[in-house]
Amino acid sequence: MRKLDTKTIVVASHNAGKIREIRDLIGPLGFEATSAADLKFAEPDETGTTYEENARIKALASAIASGLPALSDDSGLAVDALDGAPGVYTANWAEREDGSRDFAMAMEKVEKALQEKGATVPDQRTGRFVSVLCLAWPDGHTELFRGEVEGHIVWPPRGSLGFGYDAVFQPSGYAETFGEMPAEAKHGWKPGDTQALSHRARAFKLFVETCLEG
Repeated sequence: MRKLDTKTIVVASHNAGKIREIRDLIGPLGFEATSAADLKFAEPDETGTTYEENARIKALASAIASGLPALSDDSGLAVDALDGAPGVYTANWAEREDGSRDFAMAMEKVEKALQEKGATVPDQRTGRFVSVLCLAWPDGHTELFRGEVEGHIVWPPRGSLGFGYDAVFQPSGYAETFGEMPAEAKHGWKPGDTQALSHRARAFKLFVETCLEG
């Protein structure tokens, strides 16, 4: 495992919600972070069939373009009754013909698919959010970190505090959806904490323990 020896990195994303969450996580550690969106980098084609492959594609693109280490996230919602869909195609389910993304529409697609499967009670609507973070260096070296959180799909959507599919995902052991949780409750994690709730915070915890500590 390679240690990260700089506090200046690029967040390899054009997704405002992801950029905000990653900045929330790395900010307390003293990082200076710009993003691929800020730098106006072109979005690379995510041609992978796994979260790991797509996370690596995004991180390497920003690392090579910037000459700095880059941290990417590839994440998705995997619903058991839908055989793991939308999975790595989570963002694609939100795409409209004009190229924009509509996650209200995407959540409706998930609900329609669950209804067609007859999945109407929580035990039939289980799933998980998955996040894979990739830290890439300009020389092509990469490190990968995977986090998952179990829960179930609710309907109708609840809360407007998150982004993506947060409003329909209720993590196990909690009464609120991610969309109803303030940022600190959802992904607030710092070194020394033994637990992290969100999938992204769990992956970030592994990143810190592997590349920053020790």
